Amino acid sequence: MLRACLAGAGLLALSACAFRLAGSDPLPGVLARPYLSLKDPYTDFSREFEHQLKSAGATLQAVRANSTASIEVTKDLVEQRTLSVSATNIPTEYELTYTITFTVQGADKELLAPQTISLAKDYSFEENVLLAKEHEADILRQQMARDLVSIVMRRLTSLK
Repeated sequence: MLRACLAGAGLLALSACAFRLAGSDPLPGVLARPYLSLKDPYTDFSREFEHQLKSAGATLQAVRANSTASIEVTKDLVEQRTLSVSATNIPTEYELTYTITFTVQGADKELLAPQTISLAKDYSFEENVLLAKEHEADILRQQMARDLVSIVMRRLTSLK
């Protein structure tokens, strides 16, 4: 009981001094009711971006005409390329690159010109632990998607 009271008092004190978690800046009013156009709604980036917009207080609109602004993701691409191979021509290292391009259009003007953001990470590959390395690639891709969403959200919160 005492711990709960102390925790509550701590939260109250943090909120009283206007403390906010990093990346939790409020969206500008023009993005209160955005229309979200995604190239593919099932990618890691798309799902995380939609979730973060809703968490930031945006009410996504199903019809562009009802929106205050339109956010269009025109590129959402993950590429993998081989960085190195063994003497027996088996890949030993890969690079994952996650690239997105988005733009924000207001009711009467472009709020944010097309922005392309790209992140790359490399990982080693061992054929005898194939499943583990595939899982590692999935985790890297998901983390890059979260990082890209954070960058996009920071750019959106800077809009006036």
